[in-house]
Amino acid sequence: MTPSVTEPLLSPLTNKPQTLQTLLRNAHDTRTSVMVPGVFNALVAKLAEAAGFSLLYVSGAGLSNTVGGYPDIGLLSGTEMIQQAGYIARATHCPVIADADTGFGEAIQTFRAVQQYEREGVSGIHLEDQVFPKRCGHLEGKQVVPTEVMVQKLQAACAARTSPDFLIMARTDAKSVEGMTGALLRARAYADAGAGAIFPEALTSEDDFVTFARDFHATHPQIPLLANMTEFGKSPLIPAKTLGEMGYALTLYPMTMCRIMLQSMQQALHTLATDGDQTGLISDMMTRQALYETLHYSAYAELDAQLAAAAPTEIPHQLA
Repeated sequence: MTPSVTEPLLSPLTNKPQTLQTLLRNAHDTRTSVMVPGVFNALVAKLAEAAGFSLLYVSGAGLSNTVGGYPDIGLLSGTEMIQQAGYIARATHCPVIADADTGFGEAIQTFRAVQQYEREGVSGIHLEDQVFPKRCGHLEGKQVVPTEVMVQKLQAACAARTSPDFLIMARTDAKSVEGMTGALLRARAYADAGAGAIFPEALTSEDDFVTFARDFHATHPQIPLLANMTEFGKSPLIPAKTLGEMGYALTLYPMTMCRIMLQSMQQALHTLATDGDQTGLISDMMTRQALYETLHYSAYAELDAQLAAAAPTEIPHQLA
């Protein structure tokens, strides 16, 4: 018994009408790029879906910053990261890609992490080839593990999934450590190990994006690519349309909403402290009604009324 509205948390069996693999393949084949906003909790995920986005991303940095108050250096445990990703994945009809950092350990820990992400309703993950503890991909001083170590993790991840639709994506941070040649060699090895998409992190120019896509697709034409358009980093901000034409099927905006929120909240807190009340902030707020509509509040009220009406009015004698 559920209300008529299709709130995903009330109808989980119809949660993902379109698979991540379908979205990815269509974008790759048509040389378009799906814009993927980063969401750091379930409510932001609902807002992104309502705005028309068809695919969502759970950033490790976003969770580290907003859930734990930590920098992005691997301080949240796998259990914490996976639980938060599960809340987000179940909150919308959109497929969700989660940042699984370095796999939370060696290959055996990566194997278990994939099992957990899949059970939580996440549609895919990306693993990166940095040494643990990792650093933000756009900072100096990164180190990468040997290629064979990353290959082993990717093979473990592919073996752990129960559905071939669950995407295992490989992120390489090797461009800033081993140059373009090293990054391309790793990307090819990762694709051969079973990665269904490749994420070259921290490319530093538009020419880098063109070169990587051209040279990688010369040997692996069917493997989609992801471009990371994070702000204030090493990569130039390139329109998704242009990236699609270059050969990047996904365009990621991992921290855009988080940075907008933080700036807005910082300004609002200053105004509240200065003015002594929130009157000057009302016009910048989401209304109570809009929030309730985003959360499908009425659907929960309808379900509550249905359940109450269906309950027995008297306790059966044998249970009294």
